[in-house]
Amino acid sequence: MNTLTAPPVKIFKRTVPAALAAAALLFAVTACGPSASSAGPATTGGSAGGDTGVPALAANDAAVQLLPESIKSSKVLRVAIPTNEPPTQFYREGTQEMTGANPDIARLIGQALGVSVEIQVANFDSIIPGIAAGRYDMTVSSMTPTEKRMQVLDFVDYMQMGTAIAVQSGNPHGIDSEAALCGKNVGLLTGSYQLTVNVPATNAACTAAGKDVIHTNEFQDTRQAISALTSGRLDAVLADQPILNFASSQNPQVVVAAAYDFAAVGVGMPKDSGLVKSVGAALATVVTSDSYRKVLGKYGLDSSAITDARVNFAQ
Repeated sequence: MNTLTAPPVKIFKRTVPAALAAAALLFAVTACGPSASSAGPATTGGSAGGDTGVPALAANDAAVQLLPESIKSSKVLRVAIPTNEPPTQFYREGTQEMTGANPDIARLIGQALGVSVEIQVANFDSIIPGIAAGRYDMTVSSMTPTEKRMQVLDFVDYMQMGTAIAVQSGNPHGIDSEAALCGKNVGLLTGSYQLTVNVPATNAACTAAGKDVIHTNEFQDTRQAISALTSGRLDAVLADQPILNFASSQNPQVVVAAAYDFAAVGVGMPKDSGLVKSVGAALATVVTSDSYRKVLGKYGLDSSAITDARVNFAQ
């Protein structure tokens, strides 16, 4: 059984893997600039042969046989992934090709299933509607399998991560825990687990304690929220822990004040597609492979590894 453990909170600048050097440059250039377009162009990358720097992984014949006939015929998986959020997903320097932990794990799944992976870049809050409309076969987007999401999607766990609170260097508002967010101006990604699950729970606790609720400010990517934080328009940013850890490693104006609520995230796919059986079998191979550990290590996410690809395990 997979055990979820909370890695230590990292609040100071640290060395990041060489694979993230380009992302660091990109983040430094764009963190304070205008956001990317609301939905970037479709980008392809990652064949069954693993030709994009992803470690090779043999096909799982049993998983291949479980593929829906439409995927067997096309030999392509259309995978929705959000816009630039290093280290989980970001563009290779000078290209429109996505890399990062999520695209690379999607490519490992493709290898295990013997199909090509076509990355489709989309805003996080548009992914579930896009899957419902048939634009994507699945998503690998650090999506937490909540009971509400599981009403429309099947999920298979593929790694773990937590929620983190980022603040300005020096922590001028003294925010050191979830409870300290009451009454504060907080930036969040639209449609995120933090906005839809963490904030309502914290607001209930704030109200019970006679305090003001969180004043939420929604953004389409975390870079926009970080920019608002460093300019003083926000008191804190609440987002996925790997993304805020990376941001703090690149920007001396940002520190991670707390991390909590560590849980698995899952590959999501339509309930009526029949894809969950094949993806579940494929991920059982992926998460126990050396290739998986190499991918996570490449992006400094060793502690995000799991060993049990649970199917439809609500968080």
